[in-house]
Amino acid sequence: MKRLTVNIVALLICLNIFSIGISNLTVEMQQAPLAIDTDSPRFGWLLTSGEKGDCQTAYQITVMNGSNKVWDSGKVKSNQSQLVPYKGKKPESNTRYIWNVKVWDKNGKMTESKSSFFETAPAFSSSEIQWIGAISRAKANLPIGRRDLHGPSFKKPEYKEMYDKIDTLALRSINLRKTFNSYKKVERAIVHVSGLGHYNLYLNGKRVSKDIFTPVWSDYDRTVYYNTYQVDSLLLSGENAIGITLGNGFYNAVGNRYRKLWISFGPPTLFLKMHVYYSDGSEDIISSDETWKYSLSPITFNDIYGGEDYDARVEQKGWNKPGFDDRTWKPVVLQEAPKGTLRAQQVTNVRRMKEYSAVKMTRIDSSYVLDMGQNLSGYPSIKVKGKAGQTVKLTVGELLNEETGLVSQKQSGGPHTYYYTLKGDGEESWHPEFSYYGYQYIQVDGANILSYSDDKPTVTDIKSHFIYNSVEENGYFQSSNEIFNKAHVLIKNAVKSNMQAVFTDCPHREKLGWLEETHLNGPGLLYNWNLTQMFNKVMQDMEDGQQSNGLIPNIVPEYVVFGDGLEVFRDSPEWGGASVIMPWMYYQFYGDKSILSKYYNVMKRYVDYLTSMSANHIVSHGLGDWYDYGEHRAGFSKNSPVEVSATAHYFYVTHLFTEIAKLTGNSSDEKKYGSLASEIRNAFNNKFFNKDTKQYGSGSQFCNAVAIFMDLVEPANKQAVMNNLKKDIAQRGNRLTTGDVGNRYLFQALALNGENELMYLMNNHYDAPGYGFQIKYGVTTLTEQWDPRKGASWNHFMMGQIDEWFFRSLAGIEPATPGFQEFTVQPQPVGDLTWVKAGHKTLYGDIKVEWERKDGKFYLTVLVPVNTRATIVLPDGKIQSAGSGEYKFECSI
Repeated sequence: MKRLTVNIVALLICLNIFSIGISNLTVEMQQAPLAIDTDSPRFGWLLTSGEKGDCQTAYQITVMNGSNKVWDSGKVKSNQSQLVPYKGKKPESNTRYIWNVKVWDKNGKMTESKSSFFETAPAFSSSEIQWIGAISRAKANLPIGRRDLHGPSFKKPEYKEMYDKIDTLALRSINLRKTFNSYKKVERAIVHVSGLGHYNLYLNGKRVSKDIFTPVWSDYDRTVYYNTYQVDSLLLSGENAIGITLGNGFYNAVGNRYRKLWISFGPPTLFLKMHVYYSDGSEDIISSDETWKYSLSPITFNDIYGGEDYDARVEQKGWNKPGFDDRTWKPVVLQEAPKGTLRAQQVTNVRRMKEYSAVKMTRIDSSYVLDMGQNLSGYPSIKVKGKAGQTVKLTVGELLNEETGLVSQKQSGGPHTYYYTLKGDGEESWHPEFSYYGYQYIQVDGANILSYSDDKPTVTDIKSHFIYNSVEENGYFQSSNEIFNKAHVLIKNAVKSNMQAVFTDCPHREKLGWLEETHLNGPGLLYNWNLTQMFNKVMQDMEDGQQSNGLIPNIVPEYVVFGDGLEVFRDSPEWGGASVIMPWMYYQFYGDKSILSKYYNVMKRYVDYLTSMSANHIVSHGLGDWYDYGEHRAGFSKNSPVEVSATAHYFYVTHLFTEIAKLTGNSSDEKKYGSLASEIRNAFNNKFFNKDTKQYGSGSQFCNAVAIFMDLVEPANKQAVMNNLKKDIAQRGNRLTTGDVGNRYLFQALALNGENELMYLMNNHYDAPGYGFQIKYGVTTLTEQWDPRKGASWNHFMMGQIDEWFFRSLAGIEPATPGFQEFTVQPQPVGDLTWVKAGHKTLYGDIKVEWERKDGKFYLTVLVPVNTRATIVLPDGKIQSAGSGEYKFECSI
C-alpha cells in the first residue's frame, strides 16, 4: 500500500510538472481592463509547460455575466492562444464580464485557468456628459484654436495684447470637490474621469492612482480621452469626498514664459461619472454637474512649456476629505464641451518611474548647481524648511553655461522655471504636478542647501524624477562590446524620455509628436516595449490629424500649424508615411490585423494624397534625409536630393498598402495600387538611376541604401549598387553620411544583404559620426546631433536605429510569421564579439537568445515559448527546428 501511495504521488508530481500552465489572461491585449470599447473583444492567454515541444491543441472559453453564461465557445481544435475573437451576443455597455479558458495540451490533457474579468465602456449619452469648471469659454478670452503661433513673441504688440486680454482665472489651476453619502455594503465602485488639460483625482484624501499627466494628450477637437479606475477600496461608510485638481497641459497651452507655441481648446474643465454598485443590486451615480464647488489651487502658474509655481500658503488642509468646510468655495459653471469624441483611454499613462539623487553639487555665488547624474524627462522634488513667504526657485537644464557654470536652457528652450513659496510649517515637500522638462542639472536660487540661515530657507533634500509612459518593458540586450551596450542604454533612456502621451521629439524644447521616429525606430521600439496600445493610440492621432485632402501632418496631435514658408515642416512623405509603415510593423510584431482594417481608409487616403502631389509618379517635396551628416550644418538634407527620398517613400507606402489591401480582402485596391507601385518603381529608376555608374541620385549612401532596402533596384543591378554603397562607406573611413531618415535604410540594407561585418566596423569606434563619440563625450541620453558639441537637443532618439540591428541581427530574433508564433533565430557573430545575450517578450512568452564563441566553437542557447516554433540557423548554415523549451546548440566557426 505504501509503495502504491508513493507511486501515485510520484505520478501526480510528474503530471503536475508537465501539465500546461495558463496565466496572463488578457482582453484586447490588456489584463482585466475596465473600459473595453469594442463589440468583439479578443482574448489571449500565456502558456507555460515543463515539457519540451508542448503546445495547445484546443481551447474552450466561457464568458459569464453574473450567474448567466453569455458565451461558451465549446471545445475548439486550434493552437490560437492570442487574439481569439468573442463570438457571443453583443456585450452590454458598462457591464462586467467574468471569463476563463480551458486548454488542452499536445497530449490531450486539459487545464483550466483561474477566472479573470473585463468591463465594457459606458455608452454615454450627450445629455449625461457635462463639463464643469471655474469659467466659461466665452468669458475666458483665450486664443481658442490652433494657428501658426510658433514662438509668439511679446515683442509683437498683437501677441502681448492677446495675452493681456485673457481672464486670469482661465489659466489658473483649480481644485474641485463634491461630497456624497454611502451607507450600504459596496460591491464595487468605478469612476470615469477626464480633467483637461490634466487632473489629479482624490477620493477621501487619497490619490486614486499613481498615473500622472492624465488623460493622454490628443487633438481635443477630434478625440477626448477619459480614464477609468476601480475605487471601492477607498470608499467610507457615511460621507465621502471627491477632490480634483485641474491643470492646463496641451489643452490650454498659453503661457508667458517659454512660448514655443500657443494653443487653447478652452479653460481647464472636468467630466466625471462615478458608479457605486451595492450588494443589494442598487446603484448610485455621482456626476460632474452644477452641485460641485471650486477654489483656486495653490498651483499659481502651470504651463507645459514654462514650468510651474506653487504657493503653499494657499493650501486648504483637508480640502479633498469629508467634513471640510467649503462654504467659501464658489459654485462651478457648466462649460461648453470639447468638440472631440469622448473615448475610453486604452493606452497606459505616464508615471514617475525612477528617482535620482545628486552626484555633485557646486556653489556659484548665491546659487547652487546640482548634477543629478542622468539626463531625463521629468521634474525635481524638494524638501525645505523656512519661513512663510520665502520662495525657492528651481531652474533645470541639460547643460551648463561654459562661462558661468550655471544652468543653461539656450538649446532646450526657456525660461522654464519652478517657484515654491513656503507656508512655514516645518519640513515641507513639493514637486510640480502639471509641467515637466528635459534636464540633468538643477540650479537652486533663493535658498541654502543643507546649511541654515535666517534670511533664506534651507533645502534638506532634492531629487530628480524620471517620468515616462508606464508601458511594459519587454526586451533586453547585452554583448561583449561596450560601445554597443552603452549605445543601447543611451537609446533606451532617450526613448523613455520621449515616450509620453505621444512619442515626442524631445522633452523640453518642443514635446511634439513628430511621426518619422515611430517607423524609422519602429522595430527597435517594438523589441524593447509592449506597444500594443501605444501604436493604436498614435494611429488614432493620425486619423484625427488627417486633413480633408488626405495629408497626414508631420506632427500629431497638430498643436501648431506651420505656414509662412515653413510648410515643409507640415508635409513630408517620410513623416506622413508613418500612417502606413507603422501599422505594418505593428502587424508583423503582434499578428493583429485589426489596426490595418480600422485605419485602412486613413492609409488609402494618404497614398492618394501623395499621388495628387506627384508629377509623372515623382514626388518632390519634403525634408528628405533630415540631419544627414557632413561638413555642412545639420538640418535640411544636403547629401541627397529630396525627391529621391520623397519618391522612394511614395513607392514604399504604396507597395505596403497593396499588401495591406490583400490581407484585408480588398482585391480591387490590391490590383489598383499594385499597378501604381510598379509604375512608381519604373519612374524612380528612370529618373534617378544612372545606368553607367550604377548609382542612384547623388550616389550618396542614402540614395543607394534606400533603393536597396525598398527593393527599388532591378535584380541585375543590385550587387553593383551595393558595391557602390560599400565603396562610399570605405572611402569615408567606414563612416556613415546618413541622417534621421537614412540611418535605418543604410543599416538594414547592409544587415539584410550579408554585410554585418561592415555594420560592425561602421559602428565600433569612438569618432563622430557614431554612438561611441557620444559615449566618450559623456552624455547619458542619445543626442540630436552625432556631435553633441554642435548643439541642438541632448535628448532625442531619432538616431537610435541601431537597436533594431542589435536584436534582429546580432541576436538574430525575427518573426517568421506575424506575431512570433513562428520565429527565426539566426545570430550574426561579427567582428570581435565574443558573446551576446538578448530577449524579447512576445504575446506568447519570452524568447531568449544567448551565444558565445570560444576556441573556434560557437555555443548557442535558445528559449522557445510554449505554443510557438522556432527555426534556428547556425553560423555554419545548419538549420534546426524546435518547439517550446530551452535548447543548446554547438558548431564550429
